[in-house]
Amino acid sequence: MQKTNISFKSWKVLFSTLMVLALLVTGCGGRSGGPAGGASSNSPENESANNGGSGDKVVINFWAQKFEETTDEWFKKWVGEYNKSQNNVEVKLTIVPGDAWDQKMKAAQAAGKAPDIRTINYGNVANAAKTGQLTALNDLMDPAVFDDLYDNMKEFVSVNGKYYAYPKLVEPSAVMFYRKDLFQEAGLDPNQPPKSWDELLDAAQKLTKKGVFGLSIAQTAPDLGWSSWGLQYNAAGHLAVTEDWSKADVNNDGYKALLNFYQKAYQSGVMPKQALAGYADIKPFGEGKIAIQICGSWAMGQLRNTYKDLVDKVGIAPMASLDGDLTKPTATLGGWSLAVDGKSKHAQESADFISYLLAGDPNIMIDFFKTSQFSKFSPRKSVDEAMKSDPDASKDVWRALVSEQIIPHSQAEPIYPWDISFALSTSIESAMKGTPVDKALEKAEKDINDFITKNNLAGTNPKN
Repeated sequence: MQKTNISFKSWKVLFSTLMVLALLVTGCGGRSGGPAGGASSNSPENESANNGGSGDKVVINFWAQKFEETTDEWFKKWVGEYNKSQNNVEVKLTIVPGDAWDQKMKAAQAAGKAPDIRTINYGNVANAAKTGQLTALNDLMDPAVFDDLYDNMKEFVSVNGKYYAYPKLVEPSAVMFYRKDLFQEAGLDPNQPPKSWDELLDAAQKLTKKGVFGLSIAQTAPDLGWSSWGLQYNAAGHLAVTEDWSKADVNNDGYKALLNFYQKAYQSGVMPKQALAGYADIKPFGEGKIAIQICGSWAMGQLRNTYKDLVDKVGIAPMASLDGDLTKPTATLGGWSLAVDGKSKHAQESADFISYLLAGDPNIMIDFFKTSQFSKFSPRKSVDEAMKSDPDASKDVWRALVSEQIIPHSQAEPIYPWDISFALSTSIESAMKGTPVDKALEKAEKDINDFITKNNLAGTNPKN
């Protein structure tokens, strides 16, 4: 994952604006230019090419959301390489600014001019499949490419046994970054980072001193809404609603333990009373103001690019678990995939391109992960196996730790509406600031149930 400074902003913008714009916005502006043999623009003006184009060639329109510059260039490079290898097919790439994506996609769909291929995040796959926006890929791609996916990632792109997208990358939402030198100064073993929540709070207390807070973790409702999903799984074994989305499932011992953890962390003084930055930003840690920061895997790239002199002093580990069992999830996996439009007239050719780009030669994806400083991770077993022979990837101990100790135990992000996550995160923030845990959870339970009733959500889970 190209976790540069721009990358973590992309993540932060995506999830913070979920609260305001309901799930489909990421930041960054557009740019133009394209590779040899391909096409790229910053607005989707080539929709009409769907049924024609260069001579007798089948033209496939591919819209990608605007991400980091390195991601855009990677798309352009490999679209160009694919086009060079084809006689009868041409893929036309359009980079769409994230803040314009939703509006442009809806307009194109209404006009019958949706792109053949689109980027789509995992949280939207199931609902898009349910409403017929996506084409099932089972009969269009070799079954072996789906067997190549890790088991816990197949569910990200499947509904009722059918695959509606092919995953590109995953990003764990929670990784523990800690200062090994500060551990030593505090009498802590830098080779034994805390494994349980109690150990984490104890270490944070010992690390807190003038000018340095022992711990940084999400502390505002917008950030808590998505960053706490993994810890909800850890403490309660499930998320905030029942599987059929009929009622809230938060008034229990697991969620009480979760809110107690956040409350103790905040009230003990090991955390700043006002967030020094958003959860997705490793800057306070990089500037030496934090001894332990919980952040997503994208922070690896930011540290390596922006705080190079600090890297040798940094250790990473899985986020601590309630009871110290690190085989239980503490993170969810966000990320992106490619899908074929439900009304594409060239579904097979579109699926063939996805097979080439995301499911084919592992070196194509290794090229992508290199540009991210190995802070994004592969959903494919064959790519991880190939990385063992790659000179750069094989030496990266951070990449190895995340891929071996965090990703296998992580869960998918929820696909229910953001309002549910925000109701729960508001209760967490309230508890952090002093509201009794029981009272905070009662409020969350009522707010979630009210939302379910008002929106007729019961029984609408597309995965059921």
